[in-house]
Amino acid sequence: KEKGIGKGDRVAAYLGNSPEAIIAFLATNSIGAIWSCCSPDFGTQTVLERFSQIEPSIFIAVEGYQYNGTYYDRRKDAEDIASSLPTLKGCVKVVSLGQEWNNDWISFSEIYSRDDDDRPIDFIRVSFHHPIWVLYSSGTTGKPKAITHSHGGVLLEHLKYLFLHNDVKSGEHFFWFTTTGWMMWNYLQASMLVGGIPLLYDGSPGYPNLKILWKEAADIPIHHFGVSAPYLIAGMKRGLKPGSHFDFSSLRTIGSTGAPLPAEAFDWVYDDVSDDVWLCSMSGGTDVCTAFVGSSAWLPVRRGRIQCRALGCALYACDSDGKRISEGLGEMVVEEPMPSMPVKFWNDPGNEKLLDSYFREYPGRWRHGDWIELFEDGSLVIHGRSDATLNRRGVRIGTAEIYAVLDAMEEIQDALVIDLEKKGGSDIMPLFIVLNNGYDLESLRKRIRQEIREHCSPRHVPDIILEVPDIPYTLSGKKMEVPVKRIFMGRNIDKLVQRDAVRNPEALDVFVEMVDSFRAKYLD
Repeated sequence: KEKGIGKGDRVAAYLGNSPEAIIAFLATNSIGAIWSCCSPDFGTQTVLERFSQIEPSIFIAVEGYQYNGTYYDRRKDAEDIASSLPTLKGCVKVVSLGQEWNNDWISFSEIYSRDDDDRPIDFIRVSFHHPIWVLYSSGTTGKPKAITHSHGGVLLEHLKYLFLHNDVKSGEHFFWFTTTGWMMWNYLQASMLVGGIPLLYDGSPGYPNLKILWKEAADIPIHHFGVSAPYLIAGMKRGLKPGSHFDFSSLRTIGSTGAPLPAEAFDWVYDDVSDDVWLCSMSGGTDVCTAFVGSSAWLPVRRGRIQCRALGCALYACDSDGKRISEGLGEMVVEEPMPSMPVKFWNDPGNEKLLDSYFREYPGRWRHGDWIELFEDGSLVIHGRSDATLNRRGVRIGTAEIYAVLDAMEEIQDALVIDLEKKGGSDIMPLFIVLNNGYDLESLRKRIRQEIREHCSPRHVPDIILEVPDIPYTLSGKKMEVPVKRIFMGRNIDKLVQRDAVRNPEALDVFVEMVDSFRAKYLD
């Protein structure tokens, strides 16, 4: 306020999942300003590609963070970011790990320690459609989209989901493992709308071991425990038995999102975590900052499936002509508006990019880009991204079907499958796998093919199985199937992928290095 910041101004933050981030968000929200945040593990260029679009007036940054026991200094990165944002009227520094930071920025602790506890908190009234925050798409294949949501839309959606779908009650402890760079951080704030208490964890979920979050869930205790699907799969593959070591009598729900959760992971949760917990598999997106499909306390949990479509979400499976289908895989299409659909993309005259992103395929209807299968009982399965679909001799296959089989094999740590078109109209489907220590690919190839054939179909069986050291992921934890496919199609990696938007860019380098030999042997 002292800097003249008010309704409509943007506040940009470079903060971890910390109390300071929540405090700064609520303060921004209270004066009608617009919040936007990047995690401090984002590189300088990645942050600038996002914040430069919204022309912020205030920048708040942390001096560093810790991950896997290592300290990462971000003071120079923060100053470089600030110096590249010409619209800034003030910068605030957060010193969370005690490192000295000598500059003339305002100190967060000095502001917070001012003797004004008795001053009433004023909240500026804004319209239903006034922007509350700007989130960003992954930005791996181009400039990230600056997705803008509204106060009213987010309020309705998050009240609906936390209260009616998640059954979060006043006074309960609500946890989701997330960074500030993932929409689940924004979703976490919604627990306060229903009287819940948000619990924050900033760091590695596997340090010092994969039991750490389960230990916290028992000790605190946590009533609602949210993680990504790969986290649950990792626990299953490692043979963890948290239920044998910890008391989960207070644990009511386990939330899972970020990727499809295979049936075997459902078994593991109920066998090795708790047989009296509600497993809430859900799927949504940064685009709407909520779930399209998820949980219901009134419905049974079915192995390998999401329980239902979310309230107020007119979601259907459609064929390539946009017609609803009742059986098999279809495009996930939303046919009516939802409150938290974006009010706009920032700096998108005429809403051209927004309309192209969601409404180009089916005018007037939202195409999200997932393959979905709906069942008569209302449950459903998401089979992966439709833009990464495997088209095997005219039959569409979701990548999630293959990953579900591989996730059940303890020898395999991770995998990525793509389908490539060859000259003459034929295709070839390579499978890239990361093995756990102590296993050899030569002895596994036959079994991998047998398992996929038995649990899926002959069409699902890969033509080639190759070992790689790692699988590339976006910063928000999505497998980079489409960029890898485009690499093998001969596209220029520098023009194709923004490396700062990749969580582990060195994993991409392996695919780039093998392109020439792969194409010569299998494609040309």
